[in-house]
Amino acid sequence: MRLLLQRVSRAEVRVDGRAVGSIGLGLVALVGVGHGDTRELARTMARRTVELRIFPDEAGRTNRSLLDVGGGVLAVSQFTLYADTSRGRRPSFLRAATPDVGARLYAAYADELEALGVRVGRGVFGARMEVDLVNDGPFTIWLDSEREGPAPEE
Repeated sequence: MRLLLQRVSRAEVRVDGRAVGSIGLGLVALVGVGHGDTRELARTMARRTVELRIFPDEAGRTNRSLLDVGGGVLAVSQFTLYADTSRGRRPSFLRAATPDVGARLYAAYADELEALGVRVGRGVFGARMEVDLVNDGPFTIWLDSEREGPAPEE
């Protein structure tokens, strides 16, 4: 599973010109599902999302999590996070999960965020969407379950 997280002051996703999800302070999570991803992995990635300390404290240091600041998540499915551009000029998406698996695990990720106490706005899986956001910082984090390893000791 791949997540591109953007810290935002506000965000909205529209389908056919109609707002289907929005948040104030929080994170936009572009969610890509790959082959071999599982519900347990969706749960783990949701936990990582809400526990990342990427919001400023009173001193301006990034010491607060999404839960600490009471922020929301705008979750938008994005299979293109699995684009392979190593050959030619047209990306391949063969590493992305099939649509049925992608839809199920995208929903599982959003459900897990809600179970952790976060307000979640959602896009519509498979729809052509327009995402409008104000990136705060800008602050953007890439989480890739295939590349995540243990963090160095603080």
